[in-house]
Amino acid sequence: MFNPSRDQVRRFFCDAWKKHQERLPLVGAEVTAADIAARHPEYHALLNDPEQAVEHDWTPESGQMNPFLHLSLHLAIHEQVSIDQPPGIRAAFEALRARLDPHAAEHVILECLGETIWRAQRQGGQMDALAYVDAVRRKASLI
Repeated sequence: MFNPSRDQVRRFFCDAWKKHQERLPLVGAEVTAADIAARHPEYHALLNDPEQAVEHDWTPESGQMNPFLHLSLHLAIHEQVSIDQPPGIRAAFEALRARLDPHAAEHVILECLGETIWRAQRQGGQMDALAYVDAVRRKASLI
């Protein structure tokens, strides 16, 4: 399984964004990464400065979310929905999309995914995929 370093992830998003801006061909996950980046104008200056992107640290104490964590979670959600893994995530996304625009729906899922990952890390175990999908379904029913 591919396990990129922090710097590799950051350079991947910066490179995809640069190629998008220069109208160069994008391949594979670059297509999705550039689309996600385009929907986050608040990150454009950072994506245009790969050296700052690689060097900067975002900590919980700073009160800012790591932009690359945010973009990576979007990328993970896109992949999960495309292959319906964990099972039921596509239907949960569609239920959200019936009430919200696709980007806002992804942000709801992003919150649930972040919480599920945090819980797994805190407990030192695996991510509970069923609880994750259930959390997304609950959010969709409340909106």
